[in-house]
Order: sequence, then C-alpha cells, then structure tokens
Amino acid sequence: MDPAHPTPASEVTSAVAAAKAAETLKTKAASRIGYFRWIICALLLFGTTKNYMDRNVLGVLKETLQHTLGWSEVDYGNLTVVFQAGYALGMLVVGWIIDRLGTRLGYALAMIFWSLASMGTALCNSLASFAVARCILGLGEAAIFPASIKAVAEWFPKKERALATGIFNAGTNVGAMLAPVAVAWISLRWGWRGAFVGIGGVGFLLLVLWVMLYQKPEEHPRLSKAELNYIRSDPQEVLKKIPWVALLPLRQTWTFAVGKFLTDPVWWFYLFWIPGFFQARHGLSLTRLGPPLIAIYVIADIGSVVGGWISSFLIRRGRSINAARKTALLICAIGVIPVVYAYRVESTWSAVLLIGLAAACHQGFSANLYTITSDMFPAEAVGSVTGIGGMAGAIGGLFIAAVVGHVLQWTGSYMIPFVIAGSAYLIALGMIQLLSPRLEPARLD
Repeated sequence: MDPAHPTPASEVTSAVAAAKAAETLKTKAASRIGYFRWIICALLLFGTTKNYMDRNVLGVLKETLQHTLGWSEVDYGNLTVVFQAGYALGMLVVGWIIDRLGTRLGYALAMIFWSLASMGTALCNSLASFAVARCILGLGEAAIFPASIKAVAEWFPKKERALATGIFNAGTNVGAMLAPVAVAWISLRWGWRGAFVGIGGVGFLLLVLWVMLYQKPEEHPRLSKAELNYIRSDPQEVLKKIPWVALLPLRQTWTFAVGKFLTDPVWWFYLFWIPGFFQARHGLSLTRLGPPLIAIYVIADIGSVVGGWISSFLIRRGRSINAARKTALLICAIGVIPVVYAYRVESTWSAVLLIGLAAACHQGFSANLYTITSDMFPAEAVGSVTGIGGMAGAIGGLFIAAVVGHVLQWTGSYMIPFVIAGSAYLIALGMIQLLSPRLEPARLD
C-alpha cells in the first residue's frame, strides 16, 4: 500500500485522531485559563434565586391572605400594581446608582434593602400597609438585573455572556420553585408572617458570600492572569462616564426597553397569578401547589440555560452576534404560542406542561434579550440601559396586573391573560428587528 495515498479508512482514522487531539488541547487550554468566572456566575444565580423567593411569597400566600384578610381579586391586583410601580421607580435610578457605586457595593446595598422590606411585610395588618411594604420591596428588588448584567459584562467575554446570563437568570425559576415549598413549610409552623421573616432573612447569609467573593476581575486575588486575559479578550473599550440622559434618544436603548415592556408582563403574570390559577381552576390546596410549580420552574430553568446556550453555540460556529441572538429569540417566541390553550385543559399536568414550556421559552428569550445590552453598549452603560429597560418592563407589568385583576373579577376566566402570554414574544421580536436590524453598537461619542 502506498503510504502517500492513504485508504479512506485511514483517512477516517486520521480525522478522528485529529479531532480527539484538538479536543484534548481545548480541554487543557480551558484548564490553564481557569474557571473562577463561573463561581461568580453561581453567586449571581444565588442572588437571583433569593430575589425571586422574596417576591413570590405573596403569590403563594394569595388564597390564604384573601381568606384571612378579605381581599378581592381587584385588591390583590392592586397590590401587584403597587409592587410594579415601586419596581419601575427603582429601575429609573438603580441602574444609574450601580454604574456610579460599582457592582460590588451597589448590589450589597440593594440586597440589604430588599431583604429588610421582605421581612417587614410580616408587620402588616391592612391592605394599605401591605401596599407600602410591596412598594418598598419593588424599589429594592429592581437592582437585581442591572447589577447582575453589569457583573456578567465585567466577568465574561462576549461569546460567553448569553450562557452566563442564562445561568444566573435561571435563579428566577429556582426562586419561584423553592418559594411554594418553603412558604408552605414555614407558614404551617409559624404562620404566614413567619414566611416573610424567614425567607427575607436568608438575604443576610447571601450578603456575607457576596462581600467575600465579589470584586472586579482586575482586583480579584483568586483570579489567574490567564483567565483575566481571556475575560478581556474582546477589543477593549475606552472607559468613560456616560450620562444617563444620553442613553434615552438611542434606538439601541429602545430596542431593549420595548422588548422588556412587551414580555416582562407575561412573567409577572406567571409569578403572581399561576399559584392562584392552580388553586382556583384545578382545586389545589397550598400544600399541593409545590409539585406543579416546581415542575414548571424546573422546565423554565432548562429553557433559561438552553436559550443562552443556543446563541453562544451559534457564535462559536461562526454566526454573527446579530444572527445568533435573533435565531434564539425566534425559537423562543414560537415556543410560547401553545400556552394560549392552558386555561382550557382539564388535566392539571397538561396545564403544567404548557405553562412550563412557555416559561422556559420566556427565560430563553429573556437571557438573549438581556445579553444584547452588552452587545450594543460598553460595560459602563450596561447597568443604566438595563435599568431603563427594566423600568419599561415594570410599567408593562403594572398594566398587566390591573388587567388581570379586573378580568378575573368580572369574568372569572384566564383566557385573556393566556392569549396575551402566547402572542407577546413574536410582537416583541418584530419590534426588536425594526429598531435594531443588525444590533449595531450604540454611538456614544
């Protein structure tokens, strides 16, 4: 056999060997770089989980508090409106504050603020006092995404940001998943007031971890030089202060804000009304809510990570950032459509699967929507832009809270909310494409 002309079998063998060698080199290179940035990502995941546990306590206790305190559907809807108003007001300023104070201090102060607000809800006795507590909670919790997105922009190169965002964004599902189990367990032993105190107090344990572990990459003693160089492998931006008002006229800012305005209300609907939906439509008691809600948010967790992975995978395969992000957004927008039938199905677990799929697609959509802020803006503006978009999403949530509360009071049907939930994402993607057809970076000269 002529060694200069290998047989097809030997060609295949050589190709396999070359692929294995390349994979080995890739693994060794990753080991040399280090993985500490993923510890930071896990820390962000814990923070998002705690944040969403706090905001979900009221939704899990909805039927209990309506029975105990005599609230109507409109009363409960008004409480969610007040929370959204506080959240929107917080979004107006927290992004700017975090950009000025820095991620480490800004996040720590916000965590103290919202944890105290959550614990303080245990002191409430009237609808008015609950409204004050929920408004304060919304103000503090508004910091979670501006701070987390800014942390990702500081700690990850662009090719990994969507995946990192998908991972920490999965905490929204973990928090919503843990809340019904923790609330049911605590409230059965120490009453509904104990649930607010116990879950709110966990924030101070997380605060210790945050202060111990989080610093900027350049200042972190546990980060290797190789990993720092990898994190900074993108072309470096010129550091400068960017006035908040300079961001408002930019269509890149509105791209993110419109996407949040149209899709965030759907997530608020899931958080604040789905426990009540299963209790009212499917007859589940507080102690039986856990398995269906856990299933929904486990599915949503998978969607959050997979949605972020899709665009990161496409980028590694040579697709442009614009094509990768929008392909992932389109897949998720199509995936939510079947949820329009959730109000009609008789089987509890059929409803769980429909809502779980929609929640997964929302989270995948959200991971990519958040990531386009760092695609289009320098790190110094990411917190402010995320805050502006979060404010828009909270305003949308304010409207959906009013709509759902009145629709349920008047009709007793969940049809309209689920139709909105199934159609919002395609509309949002259309607006994103119209405003930023190429996701080109904002010009901030």
